[in-house]
Amino acid sequence: MSSSDDDSQQRFALGFLFALIALVISVVVGTVVVKRLGAKAPVQPAAVAASNTPAAPAVAVEEDIASVRVENGVVKFYFATAKAELAVGANEALADVVKGVAEGKKAVISGFHDATGDAALNAELAKQRAVAVAEALKALGVAEDKVELKKPEETTATGSNAEARRVEVTLGAL
Repeated sequence: MSSSDDDSQQRFALGFLFALIALVISVVVGTVVVKRLGAKAPVQPAAVAASNTPAAPAVAVEEDIASVRVENGVVKFYFATAKAELAVGANEALADVVKGVAEGKKAVISGFHDATGDAALNAELAKQRAVAVAEALKALGVAEDKVELKKPEETTATGSNAEARRVEVTLGAL
């Protein structure tokens, strides 16, 4: 009886050992595959050029990289921490806004900021960012009286701080 029990325990131990080895090999192979595929994935530029197609919801915004997107007719400028410089592609993203203003609408610019740091400094930075967007519109030929700047707002949603550091441009009635 003891010989049979010993054989059974040895088979269980060997089976367990082989399963453990297989698991380790799977993890190693999986890690190598993920790293190789990750290296070959297409790299998106820091600034995403505007397009007339709506972006997929919940688009991630990279931390500390300025970018611009057009989502459902809203031009969204994202800013690096403590910066007010517009991303490459700003003029292209604003083309539909300029066209809308030429058709009798006004550009409404809303600045947002995250909840980290000093609220007054954040509000001032959000204002500087909104002014930078307004200046870009003026440089594209939009009259100053066709641009409305709204008071900076703190974003309290569950999004990331990078998403909160934005300026949105919409078209509104005159």
